[in-house]
Amino acid sequence: MTNNDRKQFATELTDVLAVYGREASKGVLRVYWEALKHYDLSAVTEALSRHTQNPDNGQFAPKPADLIKLMGGTSNDRALIAWAKVSRAIGAVGGHSSIVFDDALIHAVIHEMGGWPAICRYPESELKFVAREFENRYRTYLFHRPQNYPPKLVGIAEMGNVQAGFPIDPPLTVGKTDACRLVFKGGFEKRSAPTALANTCKLISGGSHAA
Repeated sequence: MTNNDRKQFATELTDVLAVYGREASKGVLRVYWEALKHYDLSAVTEALSRHTQNPDNGQFAPKPADLIKLMGGTSNDRALIAWAKVSRAIGAVGGHSSIVFDDALIHAVIHEMGGWPAICRYPESELKFVAREFENRYRTYLFHRPQNYPPKLVGIAEMGNVQAGFPIDPPLTVGKTDACRLVFKGGFEKRSAPTALANTCKLISGGSHAA
């Protein structure tokens, strides 16, 4: 969401909280906004509606974590799905080629863990430990979004070509093309990265073009 959405967000949240007899003070609205501002307004609206219709959890006022769960599944589910994409790409692409995933959080995590070639160099016997570290970092980013991330994960070939002054091949894509494009455009730009992070959450489909 952007600041232009803040008034409508406050109105919709206030209406829902009123159903549960809760008052939406400025402080309460600020807490919800900070937790949910990285998501699209339409997704938040849908999550609010789904929560009120849930015969179990819907008996209580929605917490930010309840809405986040409705918008993207559990953090465990999403972390496992993200690692599955990485694991397939390690086998199908390897560290030689540069790559763009359809999930910006994958870029942020792999960048933190040393980069794409470094991830691909781990022997099979160590990948389960790498997976655990990746998933833990990914879950953290689900609730504390990074301000920026690399637009692509640079492979060995591109590193060598840059040093030698040779042409650079375009990166391979893994996942939904539209989401990969958003990830690439939003990388390392503080103003556009949060928007790309939010938009790719809606576009991720699990398809793959390189893996």
